Amino acid sequence: MSIPPLLFALVMWFIGTAAVVWLDSRPRATFRTSFTLAGIVAAIATGAVYWSAADATWGGAYCGFAAAILIWGWHEMAFLMGFVAGPNRLPCPPGATGWTRLRSATATVIHHEIAIALTALLLFALTWGEPNQAAPLTFLLLFVLRLSAKFNLYLGVPNLSDEVFPAHLAYLKSYFRKRAGNPLLPASILGSGALAVWTWTLAEAAPVQSGAAVTATLLAGLSALGMVEHLFLVLPLRDAKLWQWASAKTKAAKAAAND
Repeated sequence: MSIPPLLFALVMWFIGTAAVVWLDSRPRATFRTSFTLAGIVAAIATGAVYWSAADATWGGAYCGFAAAILIWGWHEMAFLMGFVAGPNRLPCPPGATGWTRLRSATATVIHHEIAIALTALLLFALTWGEPNQAAPLTFLLLFVLRLSAKFNLYLGVPNLSDEVFPAHLAYLKSYFRKRAGNPLLPASILGSGALAVWTWTLAEAAPVQSGAAVTATLLAGLSALGMVEHLFLVLPLRDAKLWQWASAKTKAAKAAAND
């Protein structure tokens, strides 16, 4: 029974990422409207989390997972469009190391990380004591994977894959390091892989087509995708190429070339 939930996780991740890439690549004049509309969608999704919290069926699991992805997409738009980031919007000071570099880097994203943490707490509060925990667990997993990727970029990885950053966030690249690796990177890859295996085992042990089985399978798929994204930090591949087709700038450039 595990294949359909895996496909659902892949499709939601793919469509959600493509939508954020497309909206973020449009003219900045469109950002406020896009962000507002996405905020309305996120509010509806939050309501759906509360409404489906008592639903222990497979349908409730799908609803919670999809709602969490929609809410997460709104947070990603908040960051990539520059609405919520941190008090520091400047490049890393030349020669900064140690605590000075860490403090400066943290100040570039701290507001966004706090917003995500508060949202995770809200989702757990809305579903507290209820059988359907798909939404808070999905959102928490996305948060952990995001933090892991950010710390790895800060510590240094072979492949920065920083092409996805828009021009107004170019200063963030100065806090990345390109190096052979760091101690956290293998732990992140192995950890996400182990989580995928563990949640898959939980899914296989749960009753077929139950909400618990579907939730565990969706988390297994998301963990596997997280492992792949961490592998992109090591392999000489550009994950940004996966999303070039969704970029409004790419489409505009092709249209101009054909004129």
